Amino acid sequence: MKFRPCIDLHNGCVKQIVGSTLSDTSATSLKTNFASSHAAAYYAEMYRRDGLTGGHVIMLGPGNVEAATQALAAYPGGLQIGGGITTENSSIWLTRGASAVIVTSYVFKDGMIHEERLRSLTREVGREHLVLDLSCRKKGDDYYIVTDRWQHFTDVIINKESLDYFSAFCSEFLIHAVDVEGKCAGIEAELTEKLGAWTPLPTTYAGGVKNIGDMERILQLGKGKLDATVGSALDIFGGTTMTYAEAVAFHRSQCCP
Repeated sequence: MKFRPCIDLHNGCVKQIVGSTLSDTSATSLKTNFASSHAAAYYAEMYRRDGLTGGHVIMLGPGNVEAATQALAAYPGGLQIGGGITTENSSIWLTRGASAVIVTSYVFKDGMIHEERLRSLTREVGREHLVLDLSCRKKGDDYYIVTDRWQHFTDVIINKESLDYFSAFCSEFLIHAVDVEGKCAGIEAELTEKLGAWTPLPTTYAGGVKNIGDMERILQLGKGKLDATVGSALDIFGGTTMTYAEAVAFHRSQCCP
């Protein structure tokens, strides 16, 4: 199990945001846990120094291209990039140093899978350079993939069949448990357990991690198949329940025992 670091960008600034408050229509509803005085490249250099690979830079809306480009330049080949990725710009981000592009909303239309776009992306960058963000929210008894800053439900349920289907197009999954994202109140245990049972690919879980105990729960519930990312809980993002040093030490204990 790996600790996957993150750099979330909003209006060019590194921030930690409660995911369920993101909106295209209202800035007043946005809840920000932390806004950094450091540039994105500062965090990229930190992750490079500590040998953390497979982290992700997420551009939350417009105004983030410059900061994202600088982060990738600081750690070429060490970070994935997501947010506004399309077939037309995907290869550009690889040339800027991204190890892979992360896509969600682009491959859905009217709540359904837009398979033509998905296939075109795979052809453009190669399956090995494509990560699908299948972030989800619970409705009834199931977890549904959500798009457009996690505000719109699709008709696609996370289950073994859907994960097997998507695995033909990409090399990894990134899955945020949106209902607990940014709240530092504990992981979505049910989703974690299901992903551990179902996923056929390397999968990064995100959402609600508050301490090392939660990392250990992901390891156990996910049957060792899941990596994890941590945001608002970390001291480098203003958190008080988990230090970045603890996360790195946990990573090394798992990857380099």
